[in-house]
Amino acid sequence: MHTPPSTMPPSRASQSTTRSTLTKTKILINAYDLLPPGRLSTIVWTLGVGLLHSGVVINDREYAFGGHDRRGLTGVYWTKPRTVPPGGTFRTEILHGFTYANEDEIAEIIREASNEFLGPSYNLLTRNCNHFTSHLCMALTGQPAPAYLNRAASIGVALPCVVPAGWVEPPECDLDDEDEQARLTSNAGGNRRHSIGDENAWGDESSDEEGEEERRKGVVRDTGGRQLPAAERARVDRTVR
Repeated sequence: MHTPPSTMPPSRASQSTTRSTLTKTKILINAYDLLPPGRLSTIVWTLGVGLLHSGVVINDREYAFGGHDRRGLTGVYWTKPRTVPPGGTFRTEILHGFTYANEDEIAEIIREASNEFLGPSYNLLTRNCNHFTSHLCMALTGQPAPAYLNRAASIGVALPCVVPAGWVEPPECDLDDEDEQARLTSNAGGNRRHSIGDENAWGDESSDEEGEEERRKGVVRDTGGRQLPAAERARVDRTVR
């Protein structure tokens, strides 16, 4: 006599066994202070507005995002966990959460992120390493990175006069609307000229020479024309493939 398949839901024991066979991978965030050690860095860290670099640790690799001037190449790279960036100081390790994605799924998530975060798209205020950290954490765990990691950049967008002079062109926040419009108009060509990844980046002979000189010196600029500190430059020898 044929016995029909059971329509009863799986027992709790079988559900527990299924969950236990899933791969559970810890997702960590390492944060590094980009201000020199001292009273100022301690104060801003305590206030939660420090200038930070961050990376996402998955197993034995730490993934981060930096800028460079090579078209079509990702800015996502990996290092050994807790590899301090140039000029930085390790601050803290954050247990962000866990992912149940397997190794192949994790690799695909990282590849997708690397395709989105290309090196020439880097911007200190609006598309930096902490934006990438939050993006990757969201893709892996469903939760973004802690907001304080990127608070300094957020403040810089709203109040540019409170971030380092190299991030903006002071005194931006003191200009009235007409002066601001005139400044933006007069500087537009300069910003475009220095923006990495701009197909029309070198508009004349003098700017071409200037760009070549900067390349020889290892100068890298973001999409807003700001010179990137060494800590925010991608390790092109270790970019995600």
